[in-house]
Amino acid sequence: NAFALIAQHLQALESPNQAEFYTSGRASNEAAYLYQLFVRAYGTNNFPDCSNMCHEASGVGMSSTLGVGKGTVVFDDLEEADAIFVIGQNPGTNHPRMLEPLREAVKRGAQVVCFNPLKERGLERFQHPQHPFEMLSNGSEPTNTAYFRPALGGDMAVIRGIAKFLLLWEREAQAKGEPAVFDHAFIAEHTDGVEAYLAVLDATSWEHIVEQSGLSLAEIELAARMYRKAERVIMCWAMGVTQHRHSVPTVQEIVNLQLLRGNVGKPGAGLSPVRGHSNVQGDRTMGIDEKPPARLLDALEKRFQFKVPREHGDNAVLAIKAMEEKRAKVFIGLGGNFAQATPDTPRTHAAMRNCELTVHIATKLNRSHLVTGRDALILPCLGRTEIDLQAEGPQGVTVEDTFSMVH
Repeated sequence: NAFALIAQHLQALESPNQAEFYTSGRASNEAAYLYQLFVRAYGTNNFPDCSNMCHEASGVGMSSTLGVGKGTVVFDDLEEADAIFVIGQNPGTNHPRMLEPLREAVKRGAQVVCFNPLKERGLERFQHPQHPFEMLSNGSEPTNTAYFRPALGGDMAVIRGIAKFLLLWEREAQAKGEPAVFDHAFIAEHTDGVEAYLAVLDATSWEHIVEQSGLSLAEIELAARMYRKAERVIMCWAMGVTQHRHSVPTVQEIVNLQLLRGNVGKPGAGLSPVRGHSNVQGDRTMGIDEKPPARLLDALEKRFQFKVPREHGDNAVLAIKAMEEKRAKVFIGLGGNFAQATPDTPRTHAAMRNCELTVHIATKLNRSHLVTGRDALILPCLGRTEIDLQAEGPQGVTVEDTFSMVH
């Protein structure tokens, strides 16, 4: 009856674009793949997704500079890095698996440099839950070697300042005939447009950098010296970087800094946007994308023998607007807590109530389920980590982690 009700509503729409199909990072790769296939067979690219609200800026910023929107490091690289920069990220709360390699990095003499307006306990000290003595004695190990507290949104100015110091030291080294600060061989072989970027560094005043960063010039210089000293640097960042109006340029600035020293594509160095949800990365790989690449659409048409929609669909913000204006009449959510995750929850509540049908596919109840269209369904399902035992035996699913590894 539930499936028949959904089909009745979808078939009654004047256009497939009057339906919105949300996806959470809680979905498995297999569920996400089938979901995008169903939606494209139905006829739309309306894929509002939790990525729109967390790491969209990383994908856009990295794709436009590196050509790929994913991280360039794997977990083992953390063991080889001379310095790890942790920007706008709180591993203690959101990415606890990172705490141990950060602590180990400090113990072996690597620099762990944190940029966070707040003093996060997990970034200061770490008690290992599997070390009974630490837990009983309330002992703990430091997880950083330097902790800077920039202004909110001041990260771009900090990174620009570090790059400007590197340029200053590069010119001094050239004048004195000393070893170069920049990796000129890497820049020549793998990059383009370096002169234009250096001109931007020259045109940005120290006063402007200090004012916007919220740090003193001495603090920025200290961070720059730590960066210069390291042969292999990993840059990690999370939503403290990506949830700003200028988030894409900030990500691009981080990439530019790494390129100056050749810190991309070698062991112990690279770029790591640390995703929030557990399969946000996998959703994108599986084709959950309101602006799908032509190669994906071509491959789907070839394999499944139906015409797929080519026009761009709605992201999370456009989906809310479409429901608000009553252009979208059906909302289907594959996991997640859509209304609570959006930047303006009351406005999202009001928009969803305009729908003729709301459907939530979920493992547990949440606040969004109580905000209903004229008809409303909650479809319970197994969680990704639950045993799915069918007649032919236990079933398996996969996910893709923040380091692009499939498990």
